[in-house]
Amino acid sequence: MIARLLAAAFAIAFLPGAASADSTDPRVVFPSSAAQGAMVIGKVPSGSSVRFANRDLRVTPYGTIVFGIGRDETGPLEVDVRRPDGSKVIAEIIVEAHDWPTERVNGVPPKTVKPPPAIAARIQREQALVAEARSRDDERTDFTEAFIRPVEGRISGRFGNQRVYNGTPGSAHSGMDIAAPSGTPVKAPASGIVTFANNDLYLTGGTLLIDHGHGISSNFLHLSRIDVAVGDRIEQGQVIAAVGASGRATGPHLHWGMSWFAVRIDPQQVLDAAH
Repeated sequence: MIARLLAAAFAIAFLPGAASADSTDPRVVFPSSAAQGAMVIGKVPSGSSVRFANRDLRVTPYGTIVFGIGRDETGPLEVDVRRPDGSKVIAEIIVEAHDWPTERVNGVPPKTVKPPPAIAARIQREQALVAEARSRDDERTDFTEAFIRPVEGRISGRFGNQRVYNGTPGSAHSGMDIAAPSGTPVKAPASGIVTFANNDLYLTGGTLLIDHGHGISSNFLHLSRIDVAVGDRIEQGQVIAAVGASGRATGPHLHWGMSWFAVRIDPQQVLDAAH
């Protein structure tokens, strides 16, 4: 909880143009701990170089940086900060582990659980296209907005839980599922740019990605309709699609996932930090 509150404070305190933002501030500020699946927002002196997880992080003019912690990360994590004056700081973050439960999902179309070779090749091609969209690294800071839920409804699937489909073990769940009637409008949880839109992916059906800047993106799966196109600028709260049950789904719901590049992060934690 403390880590989430700190993340929320950073998101507010270091928004571009915020009154408390000071480009000469020498502090390096990160939460001392964060949970698996968290989106971490930190503060470094403006003009610093920051490296984390073998990646050079983008730093805003106000010194804001962001990164994600994967579901299976154990830590402790080290963030390497080089200030403009040449001094170096290593920020250490303890990773809070989850005990991920198992979710059994029955009634899934068998062809989506054990696809034949030709379909498996199609799935691989489609997933590569989605992965490419997630690799974008824009300087936009839409990720600093207080995220909102894209759809109201019962949470029917949680991030990180191990999935078993029709008795066959699958990968861990990469987002949160929100049960809602087919056709329910889906709203953008934060502003951004549409980087991927396809009505007919084999596993995920109607699939939409919105990039929020600095490698943070949202994906929306199993849609019955997509109302925006690649390249569109989206504002928070704008209707972008409609709930459906396309792809590997047993009923109408929205799968909302979030990523930091290839690292999956937990939308619920992002919501908790924002509110």
